[in-house]
Amino acid sequence: MTQTIDGRARHRGTSAPQSFRAAWPALLGLCLTQLVEMVDNSILNVAVPVIGRDLDASPTDLQWIVGAYSLTFGGLLMVGGTLGDKLGRRRTISWGLALFGLAGLAVLLVQTPAQLIAVRAVSGAFAAMIAPITMSLLFRLFDRDDLRGRAIGLIMTVSMIGFAVGPTLAGLALEHMPWQMLLVLNAPVALVAWLGVRLGLDRDRPEDLRGGAADVPGAMLSVAALGLLLSTFTAGVEFGWLDPRTLLVLAGGLLALAGFVRRERTAAAPMLDLSLFRIPTVRGSAILQTSVMTAMAGVMFVSTQLYQFAWGWTPLQAGLANLPFVVGMMGAGPFVDRAVAAWGHRRTSLYAVLVLLASLAVWIYAVGHTFFWCALGMLMMTVAMRAVMTTGAVALLGALPESHTSIGSALNDTAQELGNAVGLAVVGTVMASVVGTVLPAGAWDAATVSAFVHSQQISFALLAVLVVVLAAVGIRTLTDSRETEEH
Repeated sequence: MTQTIDGRARHRGTSAPQSFRAAWPALLGLCLTQLVEMVDNSILNVAVPVIGRDLDASPTDLQWIVGAYSLTFGGLLMVGGTLGDKLGRRRTISWGLALFGLAGLAVLLVQTPAQLIAVRAVSGAFAAMIAPITMSLLFRLFDRDDLRGRAIGLIMTVSMIGFAVGPTLAGLALEHMPWQMLLVLNAPVALVAWLGVRLGLDRDRPEDLRGGAADVPGAMLSVAALGLLLSTFTAGVEFGWLDPRTLLVLAGGLLALAGFVRRERTAAAPMLDLSLFRIPTVRGSAILQTSVMTAMAGVMFVSTQLYQFAWGWTPLQAGLANLPFVVGMMGAGPFVDRAVAAWGHRRTSLYAVLVLLASLAVWIYAVGHTFFWCALGMLMMTVAMRAVMTTGAVALLGALPESHTSIGSALNDTAQELGNAVGLAVVGTVMASVVGTVLPAGAWDAATVSAFVHSQQISFALLAVLVVVLAAVGIRTLTDSRETEEH
């Protein structure tokens, strides 16, 4: 039979599997691909205090150790999707998995914070070759809509579990092994995923590929712009906000951003079609999701340091303390579907943002009090996040023509990773400004704990302001649609 996918007709023949059992190698490979990428995105949060002590890392170093992955991952997602379209999806994801696994092994050579930041940046770049292609390959695996729907639901569940459970698994692992093993374990998981992809998916066919070269200059300019603009925060704390070195970093970021915009407007095959942002819902949905991830990333980064540095908990206790994130992420699904059915995208997102702001208020109180308030703040935040992510992703993809669903998916992920990087920059910068650029070794004294709590109360207030500004722009572009399925 002939299926039309991304605007192109493709002959599927009779080889497409007609059940999950028949497709199990490919399903296993793609699910593990999604799992290892999402776990790697969140797993180091719990290990941050241990890494800080082991490598003698400053608060700024810790910010970049966690944020370097998001920087290259978010900046190169659309390049990864383009490489899949041009070089072949099976080939690109195979190389991505192999290189991602090797990057995990490279952590065994790390001896300084700078080296770990470099390893994390490289891992993010290789993850960008994986993430945008996984869903596309899953869609092409089956030729029946019912199997496609079930497969997409399966991999989305795996994705959410990976992101939410990652910190808890890290806490368990750190009780019995060094922190380096958290990244080394990527290698065997990536290997099994690679085998599943190679054994379960057909070779790429020349007629399914797009011609033209990948927009490498655009990719480099996007990463440079984001990296330099975020580095401005670090330079401001280290040198002073009006120091020539800080201003030079800021100017470099703005020049790279201008160069990126010019490149994408003039390139024959741009990485990002900027005309998509002329569609209000596309622009607004991306901004809305960035706002939510800004808050979520900031809280996840701070919480593990609060538990281990300020409260003296073990990594295992800190990992288990993230379980409210898991409960909220998994339990909110049915509620979100009913809310969207009753209120539509715009009102559901508005109410979710209000809950998110309330959760930040709870966190401002919680950092100076007990875990009960932290757990309450986590539950509220993840329910709000799930609602905004559902409505935002569906609205963004629904506003695009069928031929742009792949780039829409990459754009959706990029918006989230941008929020992740900004959230880390905010809390890391405030912490370095208030607590200092050098953390005391061992247990913190009362003065350091008090400074840390004060710094994060400031951080959460700033994050709330960012959420209000960005969400106000994003929500007004949504419609009253009651769709909850991505197409």
